[in-house]
This record gives sequence, structure tokens and C-alpha cells, in this order.
Amino acid sequence: MKFFIDTANLEQIQEAQDLGVLDGVTTNPSLMAKEGIAGDENIKNHYKAICEIVDGDVSAEVIAIDFEGMIAEGKVLADLHPNIVVKVPMTKDGIKAIKYFSENGIRTNCTLVFSPGQALLAAKAGADYVSPFIGRLDDISSDGVQLIYKIVDMYNYYGFETQVLAASIRSSQHIMQCAEAGADVITAPLSAILGLLKHPLTDIGLEIFLKDYKKLNS
Repeated sequence: MKFFIDTANLEQIQEAQDLGVLDGVTTNPSLMAKEGIAGDENIKNHYKAICEIVDGDVSAEVIAIDFEGMIAEGKVLADLHPNIVVKVPMTKDGIKAIKYFSENGIRTNCTLVFSPGQALLAAKAGADYVSPFIGRLDDISSDGVQLIYKIVDMYNYYGFETQVLAASIRSSQHIMQCAEAGADVITAPLSAILGLLKHPLTDIGLEIFLKDYKKLNS
């Protein structure tokens, strides 16, 4: 399973890269705004900076919501760096744009997916990634992880090559649940990724090892 980090913060991206397990990055307008990145040129330069850190796919989201706007903006984003994957929303025009991009050699990530039907349309249109938002489903008392299971089973049954990118992950437990469900990729905050390192028995074991070492070497 691939690990992507969901942020536009360069320091966090670098920390995840230094950990040695990072495969890519996902971003969106909200994450850019959180870092104070505004203006077309600044946003483009920020994407380039991310691509210089990570040797993997970087999802860059279009702002336009109409077909023509998505196509124009997606072409500009794709030209920024070979690792850029154009992130397109799950809408009627979004599906049309994904089909266009797939036929013209531009890779895509279909975002804001909340149902198997939406995931089916994205795969048929040729999306390289589909991003089900599991945390937001949990927020409305639905089971986000079950959606991952359903999409993975459907894609396997029909032989779709679209990768299931579990998004809106809120915790380390979410990561493990998505791994068990067969997600191809997870994208998560740095805190959730680092949380996988933690276990009380690891801390206790390390403490015992150090005590034993000190006894023999004091």
C-alpha cells in the first residue's frame, strides 16, 4: 500500500520523506490556504517545490467547476512537473474532464467520492486514482471504511486499473482499516502516519533493553 501525505506544508512533507516511506502527496485549495499560499503563480511554484521534495505522484486540484475551465487549468497543472496528477471533482463535468484527460495522456485523481456508483463512473472514465472520503462519511454516521471495501471488491471484480486512494483519514486506526480493506493508497496527515510508530509495549521493551545494557556496562 502506498503512503501519501495530505498537506501543503513543505516541512511536514520533508519530514515524511525523511522517514523513508512516503510515496506521494495530495493537496487541495483548503490545504493551500492553510499555508497562506495564494495567487496562481505562488500556487504553481508551491507545487513545483513539493515535486522537488517527493519522488512520487503529487495531486494538484483544479479550481474550475466547468468542463472547459477544468481542461484549461488541468493542462497548466500537468505541465508543471511529470509527477503532477490532476485532481478533478466528482461531478458531471468532472467525469467528462477525466475522460478527456485520460485520452490525452494526463493522469487524474477523482476526488470527493462518497459512493460505489461515483467510483464506478470515475473508473469507467479512466481515472488513475479515485479518492473516497472516509472521514467525512464517518462524520455523518456512515461507515467510511465499508465504502473502501465495496470499491476495492468492485474494481477487482471488473478488472479496473484505477487505484483506490483512501482520503479524509483522521487517525492511525483509519490507515490500518484501509490496509485491511485493500486500499491501494492512503493519504493522511503526518500525525496519523507517525502514530503507526507508537505502541506501549515497544516503549516498555526499549526501556528494559536499556536498563539491562546499563547493568552490564556500568
